[in-house]
Amino acid sequence: MNKTIRAIRMSSQQLSGPLFDDSKDVVSYMGAIQAQDYPMSKWAVGIRLKSGSTIQSVEKALEMGEILRSHVMRPTWHLVSAEDIRWMLKLSERHIKASARTRDKALEITESLYAHTNRLIEKMLEGNRSLTRTEIALELAGAGVLADTSRMTHFMMRAEAEGIICSGVDKGNKSTYALLEERAAPAKELHREEALATLAGKYFRSHSPASLYDFAWWSGLSVVEARQATRLIEHLLITDHWGEHTLFIHQSCKEVYADEVLHLLPSYDEYIISYKDRSAVLDAPHIPKAYSAQGVFFPLVLHKGALVGRWNKTIRKKGLIVEPAFFDKHYIINEEIFNAAANRYKTFVSSHVS
Repeated sequence: MNKTIRAIRMSSQQLSGPLFDDSKDVVSYMGAIQAQDYPMSKWAVGIRLKSGSTIQSVEKALEMGEILRSHVMRPTWHLVSAEDIRWMLKLSERHIKASARTRDKALEITESLYAHTNRLIEKMLEGNRSLTRTEIALELAGAGVLADTSRMTHFMMRAEAEGIICSGVDKGNKSTYALLEERAAPAKELHREEALATLAGKYFRSHSPASLYDFAWWSGLSVVEARQATRLIEHLLITDHWGEHTLFIHQSCKEVYADEVLHLLPSYDEYIISYKDRSAVLDAPHIPKAYSAQGVFFPLVLHKGALVGRWNKTIRKKGLIVEPAFFDKHYIINEEIFNAAANRYKTFVSSHVS
């Protein structure tokens, strides 16, 4: 059972037989790519492109605003395409606001204060300005608003949820914010049912096989909403049962499996984080080694569709060194296969390694 699930997931997730050359196309196909670790999220895009991709191509799409980074679901950081961000925000806005409500009270943030900070942020970013969070905090403080780290997290997340701001043009290695209206061209509005169906279609197309509860976890929707969305596209889904699990497979998915395929996945990769149940690809004893109880997900070694270890990178005099740390110390892998995966990563980030 697990071998079949892994095979289909590797294909649907664009890890085997990738279809795309362009960064924005793969992000649009995936629906959203978690981007909590911003540098690693660029590799999450690159690893799903055809061979020869470089970090410059991903960064160009980010700079041009073809890909945007924002709190879109759950809520956490995601990369999404500019064409998708507005309807996705409309689906998730209520959930994002609800998730912050209790902490808002503790921070003494009211709806009127949110409205005030939104106006200030909008004004300071007008004219295609891109500002870091620190720069925005300084301007808010200058306007008499207490803007410590905790409050800034809430101010910025609210402005994102309401479609006021999104990622701007990076300043060196620092991410920034800009006005969504100035970064992304107007796109067709989707009514709620159409948006639910589109989100479900993107998820199951790029994450099959997956369950209803996997989709609810990934999207941040309630189970009731996730069930409604799944029913709207049931004509596109094949239902299958593996043991006690009911999983959906998008009809566009196919099984592709290569015994010796190995990938160095970035931290927070969609292959692990986008499922509530990860048992098909990760053995239970290894869970604490793959991600912490606090929700920190590590860079992982993917071999034959299974997560078998972590990998680390260090910069030394002779260059970038990539080394594995297998969960099972007796795990055996062909050195050439690992080196090929390591070299692919090194090539991708080569311009950023001194």
